[in-house]
Amino acid sequence: MVRGSENHVLVLPYPGQGHINPMLQFSKRLISKGLKVTLAITVHVAKTMETQIDGPIKVEKISDRHDEGGMMQASSVRSYIERYKLVGSEALSKIIEKQRSLGDPISCVVYHDQFYPWALHVAKRYNLIGAAFYTQSCVVSSIYYDIQKGLLKTPVLANQVSSRPGLPTLDFSDLPTYIADLGPDPAVLDAILEPYRNSDKADWVLFSTFDKLEVEVNNMNFSTTTCKQSDQLPSAYLDKRIEGDTNYGFNMFEPKVASCISWLNSKKNHSVIYLSFGSISMVKQEQMEEIAWALLECDYNFLWVVRGSEENKIPSKFLKQMSTSERGKMLSWCPQLEVLSHPAVGCFATHCGWNSTLEALSIGVPMIGFPVWSDQPTNAKCIEDVWKVGIRPKFNKNRISRKEDVKSCIQEVMEGVKGKEMRMNARKWKNLAVEAVREGGSSDKNIDEFVAKVNDFNMASPQCYRRAVT
Repeated sequence: MVRGSENHVLVLPYPGQGHINPMLQFSKRLISKGLKVTLAITVHVAKTMETQIDGPIKVEKISDRHDEGGMMQASSVRSYIERYKLVGSEALSKIIEKQRSLGDPISCVVYHDQFYPWALHVAKRYNLIGAAFYTQSCVVSSIYYDIQKGLLKTPVLANQVSSRPGLPTLDFSDLPTYIADLGPDPAVLDAILEPYRNSDKADWVLFSTFDKLEVEVNNMNFSTTTCKQSDQLPSAYLDKRIEGDTNYGFNMFEPKVASCISWLNSKKNHSVIYLSFGSISMVKQEQMEEIAWALLECDYNFLWVVRGSEENKIPSKFLKQMSTSERGKMLSWCPQLEVLSHPAVGCFATHCGWNSTLEALSIGVPMIGFPVWSDQPTNAKCIEDVWKVGIRPKFNKNRISRKEDVKSCIQEVMEGVKGKEMRMNARKWKNLAVEAVREGGSSDKNIDEFVAKVNDFNMASPQCYRRAVT
């Protein structure tokens, strides 16, 4: 355990549920090691929070000039990022100067990797430690890194990455969507690659992973100190060393806790299929319909999270039949960690976002993958062929999995021979995640090293510090 200090870390996450959660959990872990943490969130996120961040984490609100609608106000993701680069740099500087004037200066800025590389420039302007936090897997990050360095060309062909360490042969459909198909806006890929141009200048590079999960690829070629950590989940689901850390403590949607858990309590162990496709992924209506018909024809209980904006994609006939059945339940949002850890849940049908993937791996639940975009196809490939904890339905040229294929996957995971193997592998990864984060584990040691460097910050000049870690 690192001796506590009063050194102060400023954490700047991207304003989305799936990006804030891992950085919030990392903040809790830093506090447990004796650091102070300020979490900087946008005004819009603060307004839309269903639960308030409490405890020892201090919260600062900053304006991205989209205070009412957030990113939805912007004409595109690219325009939002560009605008926030201007106003965010100023806002971040004001927080740093404010804390200095209060006699509680910031020592380190931890910033979201993919969208806020400008935060590193601000940190260096004030001679602070700059730490990039990557919320995607090391596998995906290594592919982006090599593209930026010119080792891979875009659009990327599958045979260019098939021999990468730790990966099986990749099909074209297994690649991150932004590099497999540049689409109508190639500028989005440029925005994604931008932080990799600055990554070598960061003092630390942080990942939501653990050593044994991505053993072949997690030692990327960044010429800086790299800290790998699996503290994305609240401590109650891993090492239980942080008292009271039973949930993320942050929700942009209202979770239906009571009705959800009460319904699960009425079901037998491993009898429920849990379906949730994340906070922003938009599954095609045709795919939602195929999944709905598969669920009706399978003899399993199911709990399906369908956001309000996606409800119109569910067939009315399905809703009518479900209304008279105790076998299925639909919610607009739920407490995912509590659901995944409930003994009634037998498998998780997921969009394969990195947060959801790590949650299922760390809790030990097998998966059925329905990847939509971004890094999700690559995550789905690893779920099935690297970690062997899940399966993906076959899909056609429009990336739609038909009812019969969905049914086949459900039956395989719930009671097939491969399903039993997936369950055993899921338990293995759960144990390894706990092993990594417990005292003396690989992730725990990495975080101790990071905390020690922050604690040493005020003991040497910034120039001496940079010579020590680069």
